[in-house]
Amino acid sequence: MRKKLAERIGQIEDGRDVNTEVAETADHNPARFNTTRWSVVLSCADSGIESAAANDALSELCKTYWRPIFTYICRRGHSIQDAEDLTQDFFASLLQGPLLQRADPERGRFRSLLLKALQDFLGHASEKRDAHKRGGGVKFVSWDDWMAEAPSHLSISPQALNSWSPEQLFDLRWAATVVEQALRHLREECASKRRLRLFETLSIHLATDRADVSYHDLAKILGIKESAIKKQLHNLRRRYRWLICEEVAQTLENPSDVESEIRYLCATLAAGAEAA
Repeated sequence: MRKKLAERIGQIEDGRDVNTEVAETADHNPARFNTTRWSVVLSCADSGIESAAANDALSELCKTYWRPIFTYICRRGHSIQDAEDLTQDFFASLLQGPLLQRADPERGRFRSLLLKALQDFLGHASEKRDAHKRGGGVKFVSWDDWMAEAPSHLSISPQALNSWSPEQLFDLRWAATVVEQALRHLREECASKRRLRLFETLSIHLATDRADVSYHDLAKILGIKESAIKKQLHNLRRRYRWLICEEVAQTLENPSDVESEIRYLCATLAAGAEAA
């Protein structure tokens, strides 16, 4: 995601309340997010019962949110190669270890718990690296597969990379991942309906001020009426906001925290765009 896109996402709420936007989306109700990947994981951790569903949910979260981990480790002074290995080792230990049984009050947000667990992991990194060299490390997933499956388009400015704390960069990458996942799902939905050209043309305006959108030019590009462009863009915006809410909800235990988490992530992206 280029700087321009980060700036647009920083304006995602478009001056409106998140709950208002979500409520306007078809079939929305608070119970919609009651069962999320993270709530499934925590529920099984509390019961002490091993669950294939919980392991799959945690594994999916790990595969989605590996970039913030990798960025944090690099900012802590590790080389790229070491950061790759440490990222793999961290997720392997997360899936196999007793982390969730030691979950603290911040566990309601996967983002917060993951960062705390990572800090603890790196505090014992030398011991874990020795175990890895002795053959104790487990390859979580092919690094090349990760890169190919979910490429990032966010370019962090050299100023931010050099001056921001590891924690700030962690949150910036996390926010970017949320947005990229939502855009990816929206693109897939449009492609499945044979509307990929529509998505490619209109997606750059998902968070643009309406006054800055030339509906006339877009109508000429797509060969449809301006009224149709306005309707299609409106629908894409609503669906985009919904997908962001859904992505965020997957990392929370309490659905009521979705709005505050989105506001925090939007502020983080806006700060990242300003730094660039």
